[in-house]
Amino acid sequence: MCTVFAESEVVSLIAEGAEVKEIVAGLNRAIAYRVATLVKRVAPELGGLKVAMSGGVARNQGVVRALASTLKSEVSVPLKPDTIGALGAALFARERML
Repeated sequence: MCTVFAESEVVSLIAEGAEVKEIVAGLNRAIAYRVATLVKRVAPELGGLKVAMSGGVARNQGVVRALASTLKSEVSVPLKPDTIGALGAALFARERML
């Protein structure tokens, strides 16, 4: 979804009197649906696979809950999800240097 379109949709919903918590829940579900679509390309059937989420968005508990609901699977989040990518990059760099 284009962020400009999403913003205009949110502004319209606010103007129509929609509750902020419902708008936010809708945004969380939209993000979860997009991510789930990508996940299903890699793993069409989760069947027992463990799901983990990293990155800054993983700090948004609403998105994590929406993704777990959409995937029908528990989603694990590390204590510092926004540093996992950097840690992985550092480990790859170290491996290449050895």
